[in-house]
Amino acid sequence: MSRVIRVAGGVFAPGHLGELTQLVPFEMVDEVLAETGKTQQRLRKLPSRVVVYLLLAAGLFEGIGYLGVWRKLVAGLEGLAVVYPSGTALWHARLRVGVAPLKALFDLLRGPASTAQATAVRWRGLLVCAIDGTTLDVPDCPANVHHLGKHRCQHGSAGYPQIRLVALVACGTRAIIDAVFGPCAQGETTQATRLLRSTRSGMIVLLDRGFDAGQFLAALAARNAHFLVRIKTNRNLPVLRRHADGSYTSVINGVKVRIIECEITISTTAGRQTGIYRLATTLLDPQRFGAFDLVTLYHQRWEIESAYFAIKSTMLHRRVLRSHHPASIAQEIYALLVVYQTLRIAITDATDSVPGTHPDRASFTIAMQTARDQLIQAAGVIAETVIDLIGAIGRGVLANLMPARRLRVSPRAVKRPLSRYAYKSLRVDRRTYKATLSIDILTGQPALTTSPDP
Repeated sequence: MSRVIRVAGGVFAPGHLGELTQLVPFEMVDEVLAETGKTQQRLRKLPSRVVVYLLLAAGLFEGIGYLGVWRKLVAGLEGLAVVYPSGTALWHARLRVGVAPLKALFDLLRGPASTAQATAVRWRGLLVCAIDGTTLDVPDCPANVHHLGKHRCQHGSAGYPQIRLVALVACGTRAIIDAVFGPCAQGETTQATRLLRSTRSGMIVLLDRGFDAGQFLAALAARNAHFLVRIKTNRNLPVLRRHADGSYTSVINGVKVRIIECEITISTTAGRQTGIYRLATTLLDPQRFGAFDLVTLYHQRWEIESAYFAIKSTMLHRRVLRSHHPASIAQEIYALLVVYQTLRIAITDATDSVPGTHPDRASFTIAMQTARDQLIQAAGVIAETVIDLIGAIGRGVLANLMPARRLRVSPRAVKRPLSRYAYKSLRVDRRTYKATLSIDILTGQPALTTSPDP
């Protein structure tokens, strides 16, 4: 029994991403290389296209070095004359390609990942999105420390320099619509301002308390995108008009908003926990957008945390990034984001093929593991005559669908303590509990501070 593989010819053969190559085809890579002026001037043993695929493949195999990734790329090319470059040759090749082609690829692929399951991504006709930030550890070397610095904390400085990533994510598919990153010295809100270029009419953006600055919210509203943001409970806001659903009209930095105050109680067999939430939204019609429905919608903000978990835990396994230079860090992060996005697109294509299947039932881990297998085998690189709409990745996802989501809680806990010795915070209960949720809209608002709006 023989196996037939279809890849590019000659020195271009190692340039592939397994089945994911169909989402990042040769033509797309060649186009961004030409646009950014990074196409090789003469044919080398390591053409620029091959180097781009090497960088992308490294996003699937974050636990090994670039030489190890190269061996994965050529493992399925039996019978073909392939080169085995040195680590130094790969370093020079990555330096030659630079950041621009990877950024251009991300710009081509980023977006909400279109799906036929409208209810999975939209609420009352609005695309549900979220903005939030996270940090990634980078190697502790002089170049990175000089560029990024080290975060100071109560125990001194952090063990590694960190880079802050802030993204705009479609909650229904967890696909990345846009992302920016930079030193942690830049605040989340400062970086998030650069994401406003990707907000538009027809969106509702969910935001945590860190993004409740009036200037930022006004800039977001100026883009004609709606927002639903948690604001601090001690913030003094005028009461312009009360509504029957318990909300009231107010204003933040010149933007008219509705304020909703509620008490949320989570009950499990281990006990109950109650918190006060105060939300502000530009959805001003209480008849169309009731207070209770908006509070329920706000829970979807957590989808961006799940997206970051997929990147930091599933893809990176909480490891430090490879790169020892700021330019290489940007290159690595863009490659990571491109691979993440292609996996989300593959997942959405698969769940779309089964009507009524929500993308959140798909396992990102299964998709990534299957993509790795396909890369090692050099399988599905070039589509056959008969197009397979879901492919091996999609079949793997559909064969391992998770149950419909249940309400559960799991307390946050320190995963990498600074001390190797046990102390109190390490003895928290890390078990996951099934939970019930109770939402009470608080209507005891203060008196009107000005005449109600007509």
